[in-house]
Amino acid sequence: MPLSTKIVLHSPVGDPARLEAFVERCLADGVRLIAVVGEGAPAVEDLIDEIIVGDGTDRSRFILTTSHAGMSVADVLDLVSRWDIGGAADVEQVQL
Repeated sequence: MPLSTKIVLHSPVGDPARLEAFVERCLADGVRLIAVVGEGAPAVEDLIDEIIVGDGTDRSRFILTTSHAGMSVADVLDLVSRWDIGGAADVEQVQL
């Protein structure tokens, strides 16, 4: 089953080795937003951005990313659920 188009990723990432495969799956499944919440969220967001951009030659690789280190999970879920990315979009929480 494909991932939702909006993801809330919990940080810290328990298994950093899984992050790259997760981001590639997000790209393949058409995820449009990854919001990282929790301790170290900005660093995880930066890693995700690096994975997405790669060498910069493939302009089709794009996902909007945000980080929310100082917010509660409930507040981030509320924010992401209200984020208009066009069309209906459920929010999925992910822990790696």
